[in-house]
Amino acid sequence: MRSEILIIGAGLTGLLLAHKLKKKGIAVKVTEARDRIGGRIHTLQSKNQTPIEMGATWLSTQHHELLMLLEELELPVFEQFMEGIALFEPLSTAPPQQIQLPTNQEPSYRIQGGTISLINRLAKSLNNEELILNEKVTHINYLKDHFEIHSESTIHYADKIISTIPPMLLVNSIKFNPLLPENIVDITNKTHTWMGDSIKFGISYNQPFWKENKYSGTVFSNVGPITELYDHSNSENTRFALKGFLQNGMQAYTKEQRRSKVESQLRKLFGDQSLQYLAYEEVVWKQEANTSIHSEKFIFPHQNNGHSYYQNGFFNNNFFIAGSETATRHAGYMEGAIQSAQSIYQKLI
Repeated sequence: MRSEILIIGAGLTGLLLAHKLKKKGIAVKVTEARDRIGGRIHTLQSKNQTPIEMGATWLSTQHHELLMLLEELELPVFEQFMEGIALFEPLSTAPPQQIQLPTNQEPSYRIQGGTISLINRLAKSLNNEELILNEKVTHINYLKDHFEIHSESTIHYADKIISTIPPMLLVNSIKFNPLLPENIVDITNKTHTWMGDSIKFGISYNQPFWKENKYSGTVFSNVGPITELYDHSNSENTRFALKGFLQNGMQAYTKEQRRSKVESQLRKLFGDQSLQYLAYEEVVWKQEANTSIHSEKFIFPHQNNGHSYYQNGFFNNNFFIAGSETATRHAGYMEGAIQSAQSIYQKLI
């Protein structure tokens, strides 16, 4: 099972890189530890087929590479709904403040059909032998002119390897022989993992009660457990949801406890109608074994993202560390994931 290039991780960086390499006629293989593609792009289908983004969601006009890719793949975007009244909770002892959102603010956009549409389009170019799910890499041996890659069930061989999984996860979940340089191991263990601290949740509804009451669905709170909340209706405005973030400390609770606390806050903000929902969804990314690794160190958001060490090749320029965290521009965003894929592609070509 030999390929010219083996890519670890079927997220945005890995799939875009594989898509570009295959178009160039280069034999490529992508291994993914999960039973799904996308990595930290995860569009969950809630009740009534309501799409809710549990991972990467928004883009802006500053994300030029992402917008060009979407145009190339003929994937349209739509503007995030931000019309009406936003709510702000400064203190637990004070009622929420109502703020009329300005009409001239810089818009954010979402991808029609969900962010997973981008992932699915890129994956279409790969067959079942080139894209392998449930394949967690455990060991990598460099044998001077090629690599021997061990998963939990298979051995692969490749001339070059590109890892697109979070850097900290890479060095703490895969054993290398010979070892990676100490300086890169040190930096990876001090590199923030995009989405790694996030708890995302979404609630689907039959009707958008917030719009009917002139609310935008936007909430910012210093009180919690909800810290941010947004309208998450689909582009056709036929499926309705609210989606947001919970305080990091909520990971210590059970899902039912988190849901109960969310219900309590929503009731305070919007009244009893907010409790007439179809389903509650959530992802605690710190508990996702194929995203996060336990660490006692506090790492600031985006710390060491785009570090110069990540721009180097290893094992005679046959092994590269890629992914959004390694990008020199827009690290920690979808734009960064794309920039990383393009940078590695140029090095390989």
